[in-house]
Amino acid sequence: MPAEPDVVIVGGGLAGLAAARRLHRAGVSWRLLEAGDRLGGRVATDTIDGYLIDRGFQVLNTAYPRLGTLLDLATLDLGWFTPGVLVRRGEAVARLVNPLREPAGAAGTALADVGSLRDRLRFAALATGCATLPPGRLLDAPETTAEGALRRAGLSDAIIEELLRPFLSGVLVDRALETSSHVLAMVLRSFARGRVGVPAQGMGALPRAIAAPLPADLVELRTPVAEVGPHRVRTQPGELRCRAVLVAVDPPTAGTLLPALGRVRMHAYTTYYHATDTPPLDEPILLVDGDRRELVANTVVLSRAAPTYAPAGRHLVATSVVGPSAPPEPVVRAELARLYGRPTADWAHLTTVDVPAALPAAPPPQGRLRKPVALGGGLFVAGDHRDSPSIQGALASGWRAAGAVLAELRAQG
Repeated sequence: MPAEPDVVIVGGGLAGLAAARRLHRAGVSWRLLEAGDRLGGRVATDTIDGYLIDRGFQVLNTAYPRLGTLLDLATLDLGWFTPGVLVRRGEAVARLVNPLREPAGAAGTALADVGSLRDRLRFAALATGCATLPPGRLLDAPETTAEGALRRAGLSDAIIEELLRPFLSGVLVDRALETSSHVLAMVLRSFARGRVGVPAQGMGALPRAIAAPLPADLVELRTPVAEVGPHRVRTQPGELRCRAVLVAVDPPTAGTLLPALGRVRMHAYTTYYHATDTPPLDEPILLVDGDRRELVANTVVLSRAAPTYAPAGRHLVATSVVGPSAPPEPVVRAELARLYGRPTADWAHLTTVDVPAALPAAPPPQGRLRKPVALGGGLFVAGDHRDSPSIQGALASGWRAAGAVLAELRAQG
């Protein structure tokens, strides 16, 4: 390991790993310092009594462009979700699916009692436009909030409040839908163009796969960084000199290490994990609350998508709540009985995962979803707060920041 590498990467989440991969491919010397005991940042998986417990409900979308640069998705052995959603309204549950991916469900979707047929046709037109127009066209469109974009598309209160707000609140971690319409366009594009699933060994398999080609001796775990400056990084053992510093930690920590960034507002997310012998649904499809109670964002039987998430003969249910004030588990359990339409008293509560800084807020203006990554003086920054708030945004920002580092190193000669 070089005593003074060309680049020190601070943070081993998805952005830091993507940056390391690009720097390693370019042949420059680098070193990655991670404060935790494993790589992956906010994307991680624990095991409790044989169940795979992700750090909050997360999924992988095959339409994320940067994934193909970094790994072969086949190695993750993805389990797939149904391309659609169930909506609980009173005593009934409506099933709406993407008719292009599940043609057999097209008639039921057209007749579903959620909004009006005109609503569903208008939303289909909105999603189709996001899927087919070039990204540049989408990002050049007049920017508003996500809710504003839905209303601009002519959608009624009924379909927004009964379907789109609960569904999108779980995706954007934003119940108010104040997120930029440009972020919404990229989200709709990815859902329309890709498949959604989870790795057989949990979401933590994603950072492990991205890190696999990297030399282990260039990565230092349990090494928190106290301070960064032009061409230097200070840790407890001492100061490390380098030609460039790339800060790829979580957004709040990035604001501490790089005060010029300012405070990054974060959205909170809580996921409740329950185990049961009898699954409340026979398919891996998201269930949302169309009764406007605004407590549960979504719930899903994870083990229907990937049976490896639960021991043989058992099932894992993940239920997510958006916002900093998560209700007690018994309140959520009662809501689940109503949503699924069956008793939940015998379900085992495995754990509740609170993620107070799940995703950075992305209100307008976000422009083309690319904030500067070169800060001057040999300092660079990466993370989903520099691109879109998503797995794709983290990977893209890390790759882009590494490109900026390489350009500066070449300029230095």
